[in-house]
Amino acid sequence: MLRFLTAGESHGQALVGILDGIPKGVPLCQKDFSDLMKKRWDGYRRSPRKNIENDSVEILSGVRFGKTLGSPIGLLIKNLDYQNHIDSMNKWELSPDYKPLTTPLPGHADYAGGKKFNTDDFRDIRERASARETAMRNALSVPARKLLFELGVRSAAFVRKIGSISSNISENYSISEVSAALEQEDASAFLTPDLSVVPSWKNLVDSAAEKGQTLGGMVEVCFGNLPPGIGSHTQSDLRIDSRLAAIVLSIPGVKAVEFGEGILQSQLEGASAHDSFYCEDGEISRKSNMAGGIEGGMTNGMPLVIRAFMKPLPSTCGLSTVDIKTMKTVAVKPERTDVMALPALAITLESVISIEIASALIENFSGNTLEKIKDLVS
Repeated sequence: MLRFLTAGESHGQALVGILDGIPKGVPLCQKDFSDLMKKRWDGYRRSPRKNIENDSVEILSGVRFGKTLGSPIGLLIKNLDYQNHIDSMNKWELSPDYKPLTTPLPGHADYAGGKKFNTDDFRDIRERASARETAMRNALSVPARKLLFELGVRSAAFVRKIGSISSNISENYSISEVSAALEQEDASAFLTPDLSVVPSWKNLVDSAAEKGQTLGGMVEVCFGNLPPGIGSHTQSDLRIDSRLAAIVLSIPGVKAVEFGEGILQSQLEGASAHDSFYCEDGEISRKSNMAGGIEGGMTNGMPLVIRAFMKPLPSTCGLSTVDIKTMKTVAVKPERTDVMALPALAITLESVISIEIASALIENFSGNTLEKIKDLVS
């Protein structure tokens, strides 16, 4: 199975990560990392920090001559913004000019983390709880993505909804069609194959920005050509939907996850809620994919469809808080933030699911090399 760890603070010197368990022989190149990290920064009304960071990924170990060695892969991403925060992030000395962060931000980890770690400087918590950590998880997903690609698995990630405005994307789309549509000019600003919704979304985001507000929404990822039986019904912690739900909800800002048409299924009668089988030319097929490719804790051979719902970001919304030093109610001090970060969420969703799916595939088809796993899968 795959294991990974990340370390680093949002405005610290760097993010570091280790991915253990990738088989030997998976091909990698620097462009695999740079292309993905650029996609993470794409999107309309992103934070000004995108103009500071380049998120160049340095490979420290586990790769030789463009292929994985089977040993742990170590990665490093330097935070260029660290130079602007040396006083607040100094490892050894407390600057006389430093002012502790004593106002917890609603919707963030500040208050609960401050209680847990008995600190009255919420920067101790906020720096690590920041979504900046997902930059490293995206980078760590690259070997997993390439493993899945070598095994014939394809995926697409996109934004379905911003605020109350939904895109018009067919439920029966193909991954190849969506991937091609996402390559269109202007598609990257909102990461949608439906360009007709872009003007409405742009107006919505601009209006929110003018009011100092932020927006949430819903994103979707689809994985095709997964073999049936990934995961297991035998124990609760082996169920693939349980594992995937946990990793999706680990993304900061995500408050709900849906598999296939799970919400709609709950509103239907049984005959309409499930995916009937039929046989054609000796092949078993399905009439629908309401289950989103998972039944009984296992992939069922249909496309895996997962949706994540993100809350609006809390940093600039005119919220109130309490200064724990004075115990007075004060307004939250505005900080730079994205008006909406849904394209980045879609890419991150695809990344964390790639790692978990690759891990489950390695478990099912045990092998230390890419070639051995290919033989077992086929």
